[in-house]
Amino acid sequence: MTANRDGGMSTRAIHSQSLKDAHGSPNIPIYNTTTFAFNSTADVLDVVEGRKDGPLYTRYGLNPSIFALEETLANLEGAEMAWAFCSGMAAETALFLTHGRDGIICIGDAYGGTLELLSTQLPLLGIRTHLILGNELDRLETLLTGGSKLVFFETPTNPTMELFDIRTIAAKAHEYGAKVAIDNTFASPVNQRPLELGADFVVHSATKYLGGHSDLTAGSLMGSRDLLMPVWNWRKNLGLMIAPEIAALLSRSLRTLVVRVRQQNATAQAVAEAMARHPKVTRVFYPGLPEFPGHALARDQMFGFGGMLTIEVAGDGADATQAADQLKLFTLAPSLGGAESLVTQPCTTTHHGLPPAERARRGISDAMLRLSIGLEDVDDLIADLELALQ
Repeated sequence: MTANRDGGMSTRAIHSQSLKDAHGSPNIPIYNTTTFAFNSTADVLDVVEGRKDGPLYTRYGLNPSIFALEETLANLEGAEMAWAFCSGMAAETALFLTHGRDGIICIGDAYGGTLELLSTQLPLLGIRTHLILGNELDRLETLLTGGSKLVFFETPTNPTMELFDIRTIAAKAHEYGAKVAIDNTFASPVNQRPLELGADFVVHSATKYLGGHSDLTAGSLMGSRDLLMPVWNWRKNLGLMIAPEIAALLSRSLRTLVVRVRQQNATAQAVAEAMARHPKVTRVFYPGLPEFPGHALARDQMFGFGGMLTIEVAGDGADATQAADQLKLFTLAPSLGGAESLVTQPCTTTHHGLPPAERARRGISDAMLRLSIGLEDVDDLIADLELALQ
């Protein structure tokens, strides 16, 4: 669906949907149906052959609950179109299979499942993948010269919060006819809009900040109509479609996205500053700290510094584990972006599948704890961390 871009972000998060309920509901109902009836064969063909937009079959995504969600998703990222998926990994898979068959370059750290898909599974299909670290950006031009046509990266990255200059990388990729895809999950469109900085695609695990309540699993892909239309058949035929119930739940969550994320930004900043002063913490990875290596870039290309931070506990992995196990308000669990604060030790969850040597090469130590800051009172969260670190 084409996005309506009237008003500010909070206004658009609530009023993006051009579809209207016949009975006056401010929300599009859950169309929990597999198929939709037509008055004539001519009407069927109008939808099947693309002359008219309309519902047809839910596995295709042609369902009003999904239409309404996609319109809002596109609007929030400033995209021409958006596709919704059953998970963030489903969105990435469809993107890679559509636009990555000539080779994919992944820059920096990424979610463990993404790294596994790129390094292990896509090569089985004959897709060349190249994984380079942030300190290896001098290799990018050589790889682009070799014909790779999709550059993919997170910024900030998981879990070291490393930032990459979207404008510069996009300009270099475009010189060689390659497209750029940004995983914007950590930042959310409230804090960063990569399409405005030159990226071609934005992908989200909507399970995280877009959903915001730890009660749904979904993904999304945003970009131009020309680039997204070829993705449609992959989504349809691989069964990657979001369910109408989940689409409606995600639409509900997007209404509060801006207020949630801005509060999480403020709380994360205070927590990061407190942890930077703590004697039992050796390093804090957070873009909002002036001493963080990517702080200047964050101020340039982000609107807020996010609700994610990583601390490195003094000692070793056992010390970090002990601290995590002592936390009371922080729930020990993977995932992120919910109303409740979460803690996870990357070496035991998100990056457990990487060999220790590879984690070390990427700067992911066993003493790291990744914190997803929720909506609790900031003083309570800081007190919980201080007690656990004792």
